[in-house]
Amino acid sequence: MTDNGSNLEELFPDEVVTKAIVHDVELPYGAGLMALITLDNGFDHTKPSTFGPAGLASLGEALDAVAARNDLAAVGVVGKPFIFAVGADLKGLPVITGREQALRIGELGHRVFRRLGELDVPSFAFVNGAAMGGGLEIALHCTYRTVSSGVTAVALPECFLGLVPGWGGTQLLARLVGPAAAIRLIIENPLSQNRMIKGREAFEAGVADAMFEPADFLEESLRWAARVLRGEVTVSRTDHTAGDWSKTLADARFLVDMKLRGSSPAPYRALDLIELARTASRDEGFAAEDRALADLLMGDELRAGLYSFDLVQRRAKRPAGAPDRELARKVTKVGVVGAGLMASQMALLFARRLEVPVVLTDLDQDRLERGVGHVHAEIDKLLGKGRLSADQANRLKGLVTGSLTKDAFTDADFVIEAVFEDLGVKRKVFAEVEEVVSAECVLATNTSSLSVTEMAAGLRHPERVVGFHFFNPVAMMPLLEIVRAAETDDATLATAFTVGRTLKKSSVLVKDAPAFVVNRLLTRFMGEVIAAVDEGTPLEVADHALDGLGLPMTPFTLLQLVGPAVALHVAETLHAAFPSRYGVSENLARLVAEGRPGVYAPDLSLDPQATALFSGGSSPSTAQEVRLRALRALAEEIRLMLDEGVVAAAQDIDLCMILGAGWPFHLGGVTPYLDRTGVAEPRFLPPGVASVPA
Repeated sequence: MTDNGSNLEELFPDEVVTKAIVHDVELPYGAGLMALITLDNGFDHTKPSTFGPAGLASLGEALDAVAARNDLAAVGVVGKPFIFAVGADLKGLPVITGREQALRIGELGHRVFRRLGELDVPSFAFVNGAAMGGGLEIALHCTYRTVSSGVTAVALPECFLGLVPGWGGTQLLARLVGPAAAIRLIIENPLSQNRMIKGREAFEAGVADAMFEPADFLEESLRWAARVLRGEVTVSRTDHTAGDWSKTLADARFLVDMKLRGSSPAPYRALDLIELARTASRDEGFAAEDRALADLLMGDELRAGLYSFDLVQRRAKRPAGAPDRELARKVTKVGVVGAGLMASQMALLFARRLEVPVVLTDLDQDRLERGVGHVHAEIDKLLGKGRLSADQANRLKGLVTGSLTKDAFTDADFVIEAVFEDLGVKRKVFAEVEEVVSAECVLATNTSSLSVTEMAAGLRHPERVVGFHFFNPVAMMPLLEIVRAAETDDATLATAFTVGRTLKKSSVLVKDAPAFVVNRLLTRFMGEVIAAVDEGTPLEVADHALDGLGLPMTPFTLLQLVGPAVALHVAETLHAAFPSRYGVSENLARLVAEGRPGVYAPDLSLDPQATALFSGGSSPSTAQEVRLRALRALAEEIRLMLDEGVVAAAQDIDLCMILGAGWPFHLGGVTPYLDRTGVAEPRFLPPGVASVPA
């Protein structure tokens, strides 16, 4: 090695060094000696192995040593238990200040990893655990790969963070599995909430050459390697470079445009690199990856992505203001008031995650049967997909039952209501539930906009009432807004957070304020866009004015998703609380009165009859004016929310919008974006947070 990266180590002063530990293994069947390199940072699986300059130097030195030997038949690479490796150490990346530094990071990784594919003997990657980013790239550089069927995370998540696989991933994977499969792993999965694939999927996609069960994975992998070396097993490779990739790449660019609308450069650079892989030499392809990585490391998108990553990986796991977990009460049974779609989704989630009896109640037998039937049907779907065993499915069905009376809640520890969004109705429900449950039973409301404090007023024990606001669809959306009302006590709040954690949700503590966080901001945002249309802006102009942000959907598409009636109700609630900032659109009210589902027809074209209801304005705005108006409204509302103490800090606003509203990960949350674009004045966050240092 001519360069071990020592000049870069000052950027990574806190690097947890992953060491490359070499052991000689005598392969079975007389196949010869293998130098087996174990990647291990000295911690258990809760601290995965990553690579900074020192870790790369350790692997480089190990490869120097094995390359100098003439007694080896092969070299193998394996990780510590449950972890193969998860890529680059990201801690030093935000402080990189020069493109030359960024370029050298890419070059160093290539210089070390590529040697695995350029040794005088075959190399084998034994993927025994999570292989992500640079970890998967190590495996791709090897001549052969095996994977454990128990591996739960195989991914190249770089585009999710605003980067590209920069240590060989775009070049090696595209050639190995072809452009379509490479695009799925490099671009589509990261842009689909950073989806990971499992070991079996990696094997079926051709990423791995063989798959073995976890119990004896390494032993079987060594036997398989020995048979490969003896010529008893032949691994065939398809020459994917011989085909025409143009249509696959064009289709992918169209999908990326539809999702991001040009708002993030990383997926586009990744597509360019995948296209290059068909014709480029190894040196040319790796050099192109170095340049792309250096450019992206010096962009705001990476800093923004790392900021978002830190929020969902750290802040979400340590919610600001959450009481001590020891105060939480045990939950052995859950009650759900209501049997509609939202209630049924919640019932299934509680049963699956808490593994306790869940009983739904409703006043109508048919509605109750439909609710329980929906839960059982969803369980059957999970069984059909192989996500549950027959025994698990039967047990879950047995846990979810229905009752026409609230007496079924007598021994419940946690009761959540999901009835019509009307304060009077909800107060009546809680009064009835309080008559049958214990004094310690938590009463939770799934309200999206009403006052939890007012809901608890008049109860004998208002201190056990808490907001527990899910987002739809319940199983998929990760955010849970936990609302502390005026009298909610710490035991109730601690129980709510513990339940949320068991449900595998990211919980944020929210003050009891109108519409809490996500709905308050989305309603303000949408209200400004709708107001622009009311004033005469063409609907299509207003609806696409914010396309450049890469939001998951346009405002009027979101309106169609949530339903005009729900949007109108929330707007009316917020208008009552803040009449100077939240209007109630007469045109939207007409849409609701007409029973229209939105402004789009089923084929996604504008519905002329629906759009005709938006009329009367004579002061149209340009797309730029609508965009600035909406962003300024967001900045104003966030400032007011922070002043009111709705959440502890701006980071909680960002976390809520990322997890509950789909605010693009690569923008780093809403407050950094408003800071970077100069809309927020003064700034919400210090200079350099989620952006390139000045």
